Amino acid sequence: MLSECQKRFRYKDEIFTMILDSVAQGYRYSNLHPMFARAWEILARGGLKSLSAGRYPIEETDSYYLLVEETGKGENAALLESHRRFIDIHATLQGEDTIGWRPVASCTQIAQPYDSAKDAVLYRDKPLTWSKVIPGLMAIYFPDDAHAPLAGTGQLWKAIFKIAC
Repeated sequence: MLSECQKRFRYKDEIFTMILDSVAQGYRYSNLHPMFARAWEILARGGLKSLSAGRYPIEETDSYYLLVEETGKGENAALLESHRRFIDIHATLQGEDTIGWRPVASCTQIAQPYDSAKDAVLYRDKPLTWSKVIPGLMAIYFPDDAHAPLAGTGQLWKAIFKIAC
């Protein structure tokens, strides 16, 4: 059964799929969701590196962003995850993230069933492809995109926007 968010990002029998692009080109995707433009504004104004790690609300919505300081786990340790209520936008601020991707429809090995409090399902399946998300790039993951973040190595400072469907 599809979530409302999954239904929203389908056109006929096709689905939107992950997007990898530069933050500077983010405006091209603003028509996909009204909160995308706000995410680009927050990223463009800079200053995120000076904030503390934590959760920051986006105005009067259910959307928010996380500033995360982590050490990459490496590709072998990173688990795929997907969400039903949120679209993720990952933007690396410092360091280099590697994020794996696989369509949710092809994930068959559930590591952790859907947890509504975390809005996440975890999978043991391996990603079909990996993307390097360096500073200046962003990746958008829709509900049909399983993604394995923090698969790089080394220290990482990144913003993760959780855009409510």
